[in-house]
Amino acid sequence: MGICDESGARLSGEFILRGMASMHDRGNGLGGGFAGYGIYPELPHLYCFHLLFHDHIAKKDTESYLRKHFRLVMDEPIPTRPVRGIENQPILWRYFLDVAPEKLEDTQLSEKDYVVHAVMDVNSGIDGAFVASSGKNMGVFKGVGFPEEIGEFFRVDEYQGWLWTGHGRFPTNTPGWWGGAHPFALLDISVVHNGEISSYGINRRYLEMFGYRCTLQTDTEVVAYLFDLLLRRHRLPVEVACQALASPFWKQIDLLPEEQRKFLTALRMVYGSALLNGPFAVVVGMTDGMVALNDRIKLRPLVAARKGSVVYVASEHSAIREVCPQPDISWMPAAGEPVIALVSEKGRRKSTARAHQSPGERRVAEKAQARRCLQ
Repeated sequence: MGICDESGARLSGEFILRGMASMHDRGNGLGGGFAGYGIYPELPHLYCFHLLFHDHIAKKDTESYLRKHFRLVMDEPIPTRPVRGIENQPILWRYFLDVAPEKLEDTQLSEKDYVVHAVMDVNSGIDGAFVASSGKNMGVFKGVGFPEEIGEFFRVDEYQGWLWTGHGRFPTNTPGWWGGAHPFALLDISVVHNGEISSYGINRRYLEMFGYRCTLQTDTEVVAYLFDLLLRRHRLPVEVACQALASPFWKQIDLLPEEQRKFLTALRMVYGSALLNGPFAVVVGMTDGMVALNDRIKLRPLVAARKGSVVYVASEHSAIREVCPQPDISWMPAAGEPVIALVSEKGRRKSTARAHQSPGERRVAEKAQARRCLQ
């Protein structure tokens, strides 16, 4: 499910919790999670790494790596509350980081590529450590449990953001573990996914050519990396990226006007290995908006609605009605047809500047201020 206010106004995490709770029976309690954007308005310029550690050795090794490669502004445990049914949780910690200019000069990498390399290093090179999210002014909260349990555990209702996504998992081909729950995220891109990516093998090999390392035991990981590759590195428009990932069939392309036919033919030739096959519905969160996309035959459900400036997408219309009883319009997107909601930059800046501090946000700001005073 996804909820996005295109005006940039920040919504309570309570809304996504209620919507996901209404779809309780779609999962089996082996994975639930949420991504929120605009949730750290006091530190919007810093990368926030949400990390899961199996033990204190992994935490120590990771902190040593982060201090070596970043300027660590502050860190703290991710706030949680006791919830019945949530047990055996890993060590949950968040780090607010900045990249020193000299690090970029030494590596000859862009700032975002530098962060991506760090995420890949931690996930593949430090045993027992996993970066759940690594963007600015956003974070992923996920674990083993039903979505409403995970949301209560992470106190998601205490945060506010202009975009929320949520997921309830029913693992099929991969194990249910804390890092394997959705959303999957890299930088500011997060993905929740219903279905199966049968093209995972070719997608993975294609991504490895660009330096991505798929180590998390799930096909959803490739979707997050493909959107990062196409949108950030190749700078494709969102609509074109969606056409590359869920391209029309050749028989449909052959019937199009010449200009469209040539364009889509070239797109499939260039990005054939990025094409997603299999039954899927994905919701992609980004700092500047949300994209929902079905497979080319619509083998997984996806519905959408709008109320004023707020766009909703979900697997079930009942989840939307739970938080928006009377939408202005609701529809069922066609196969391969993206639903795109874009948040204005002006709205995001205004919302961040005027943000009302929740208890969790106030703690973060106070600790960061205290650390700056000591430096």
